[in-house]
Amino acid sequence: MTLRRLRRGLVPYPRLLRAIPDPPPVLWLRGEAPPELLERPSVAIVGARACSSYGRSVARTLGRELAAAGLVVVSGMARGIDSEAHRGALEAGGVTIAVLGCGIDRDYPAANRELACRIVEKGLVVSEYEPGVEPAPWRFPARNRIIAGLCMATVVIEARERSGALITADFALEDGREVMVVPGEITSAVSAGSNALLRLGATPVTSAADVLEVYGIEVSVEPPGRPGGIAGIVLERLADRPASIDELARSLRRTPGEVAAALIELELAGRVDEGDGVYRVTIAR
Repeated sequence: MTLRRLRRGLVPYPRLLRAIPDPPPVLWLRGEAPPELLERPSVAIVGARACSSYGRSVARTLGRELAAAGLVVVSGMARGIDSEAHRGALEAGGVTIAVLGCGIDRDYPAANRELACRIVEKGLVVSEYEPGVEPAPWRFPARNRIIAGLCMATVVIEARERSGALITADFALEDGREVMVVPGEITSAVSAGSNALLRLGATPVTSAADVLEVYGIEVSVEPPGRPGGIAGIVLERLADRPASIDELARSLRRTPGEVAAALIELELAGRVDEGDGVYRVTIAR
């Protein structure tokens, strides 16, 4: 495992991170990407660990589409929203950076060890903590200043009223960076904090284009044609509301096998996403 160390005040310590009120004196790096990756236009995507299937779907879709447009996706490799944002970026063949709240040699949580291995193939795992430092509750809020500090904008997807994602948003605001929020269900506790940010004036995100606009990136995408056969029928049904395979089979009077095959086609095309056995149309482009 190759580790590198960047010292504040020396090249190539990242310019945006150097500008925050409390930049880490040392930044440890693990991964195949050069340190200059930290200077590329980057967007933070953060949110709840115990998120909804909708939140997971949106995080993965945004991660995929923003990485495909050339942005580096930065998050904290936690369960839930963070992990899905990293996975979305990797699915697009893009680059992602994970910021840890423990020693640089740790894959935390352990359940994300495989994800960390995929990240370091093209991207970076970053920490201000040297090898051997154990995870501790207070280290994770501290690492959030690095997530926000590396990026021009932070996107929050589902955050409870007292959430680490809100701490990241606060750091972004202190740094003079853009704070953006995906609107959540008004009856859901997991979106109470993120929806509160919208009331305070955060920029709403309804598509990847909203985020790309902040970076001055225009992506011309031909609207995908309506798929044919059963896939088109399934997509039209899911546009009304999310549903499971069994619900789709009953309402469309098709066999579960036919519906499952159509859903695979739609997933591969990036038109639908699945969470907890429920399928939904991905976030609008």
